[in-house]
Amino acid sequence: APAWVPEAEEAAGPDLRDVMGQENARRALEIAAAGGHNLLLIGSPGAGKSMLAKRLPSILPDMSRGEALEVSGIWSVAGLADPQHPLLTRRPFRSPHHTASAAALTGGGPLLRPGEISLAHNGVLFLDELPEFHRDVLEAMRQPLEDGTVTVARSGGTLHLPARFQLVCAMNPCRCGWRGHPSGRCTCSDREVAKYVEKISGPLLDRIDLHVSVPAVEYASMRRKETPESSADVKRRVDAARAVQTARFAGTSVTCNAHMTAPMIGEFCRLDHAGDALMQSAFERMGLTARSHDRILRVARTIADLDGAADIGPEHLAEAIQFRNTDILKG
Repeated sequence: APAWVPEAEEAAGPDLRDVMGQENARRALEIAAAGGHNLLLIGSPGAGKSMLAKRLPSILPDMSRGEALEVSGIWSVAGLADPQHPLLTRRPFRSPHHTASAAALTGGGPLLRPGEISLAHNGVLFLDELPEFHRDVLEAMRQPLEDGTVTVARSGGTLHLPARFQLVCAMNPCRCGWRGHPSGRCTCSDREVAKYVEKISGPLLDRIDLHVSVPAVEYASMRRKETPESSADVKRRVDAARAVQTARFAGTSVTCNAHMTAPMIGEFCRLDHAGDALMQSAFERMGLTARSHDRILRVARTIADLDGAADIGPEHLAEAIQFRNTDILKG
């Protein structure tokens, strides 16, 4: 039989040029793509959180052949492979509904099928309306986020599946959704806001690198005549930063800054005196944990890579700390 040759696929989906305004969120999206970092978007309804998340795949680096074979194998086992395109060449984007069960997310069932976190391997898992997910569903992601694998144990057997996905979450600042909106229409009390946010555990939040406030879009931004930067333009910078990381981690299983081990952080994320003083101040003032400290350094390393800098400067570290501000979860 003749060897199968991949057919040319249609152009990529949603483009970043459709997003008007939201420069801070666009910057966070670029950093997340460049380093493989997890991302949390917080804002009122209609601010563009889902719109931004759905455009993340358009700026991610292309999958290598090895990554494509891994993803295609998982989708084939799940019965989702397309006979016309048996080899997946684009990074998967999975967006389960907030009513999904823990088994649907991690995998299992009578036939031990892969779950959403495995179907999103080497791609993006988008959880919209994050606080609406059941607590056990969210907690089930903690171990896969650290290890990149998930073990499903059922009466029918035990299954080990890859689950190295990039987590992107979106949520409103309160139950009604309008906390902090210029219209002032929010009716939630401080206690109701705290109760709404408490659904997200500290350990899970600690595993998300970038916490980004997405404010309501101003009218002037909506009517702006110049075209925003396209996904192709942003992707070129992302690809350049990823090429630096590929050379840095050559010979190891690590492929991007988000997956750096502790020894790698010590080697590649050294700080000068000014940076060390800034990090110490943030650690004490924000009450950071050891995990969040390391994640800030990973993000700072990615920002330095985007700048083409060999070392992490105070400006790179300051921007990484700014994206770690959990006060936005308090309204």
